[in-house]
Amino acid sequence: MFDLTNRIALVTGAASGIGEAIAHTLASRGAFVYVCDINEEDGASVVDEIATAGGGADFIKLDVADDHACRGAADSVIGEKQKLDILINNAGIGHVGGIVHTTVDDLDRLYNVNVRGMFSLTKAFVPFMLERKHGVIVNMSSVGGVAAVKDRIAYCTTKFAVVGFTKCLALDHAINGIRANCICPGRVETPFVKARISEYPDPEKAYKEMAATQALGRMGKPEEIAAAALYLASDEAAFVTGTALLIEGGFTVGK
Repeated sequence: MFDLTNRIALVTGAASGIGEAIAHTLASRGAFVYVCDINEEDGASVVDEIATAGGGADFIKLDVADDHACRGAADSVIGEKQKLDILINNAGIGHVGGIVHTTVDDLDRLYNVNVRGMFSLTKAFVPFMLERKHGVIVNMSSVGGVAAVKDRIAYCTTKFAVVGFTKCLALDHAINGIRANCICPGRVETPFVKARISEYPDPEKAYKEMAATQALGRMGKPEEIAAAALYLASDEAAFVTGTALLIEGGFTVGK
């Protein structure tokens, strides 16, 4: 099951956290993975780790907010491999604040990465998927893409957009052999989250409070999100498209 032998995959935001876990997971199942990130040093390290484990990978330095760079990445991948089977739009950024403490520039900054970047990279690859009548796209939304989260107005706005974009993409291209789904994680214990928690006056208390927002009483692990991405990218999910898969430890239960 979940055999990705001879599949070509590209994962954005893959230098750390959820994206890194997805890159490792797909490679472990036989896919050749393009690790994409703005962080060249950490991205190259992920490629080395995949190679050490016996997998295949290469690094592409990519700022998804740059439309030209997205087209260049697509041209490079297609030029080298003649196809892309799996596109994982994972890159994303956040902002804390309600509308009073969120500027238009804050919103634009999140939109350019979380929505426009996803749109641009997907637009660059879909024509090649249409030619082959085959392709899988997995977009990273958030629990904040299906439910309001306090003081996250810009973040939730962009993540709700990811869900809408995914559903439209799935509907438009279901007859073309292209599946599109998104994942909506709750709080996940990534290096980014750990770094933010360390900035609190009482990090241990902050961690417990954040973990308690999930019904299971803990944060998720990057590998748990990666397992969902593997499923959605695999042939085992051939009848799944247009879904927003919640993996949030019960954050939305009762809401």
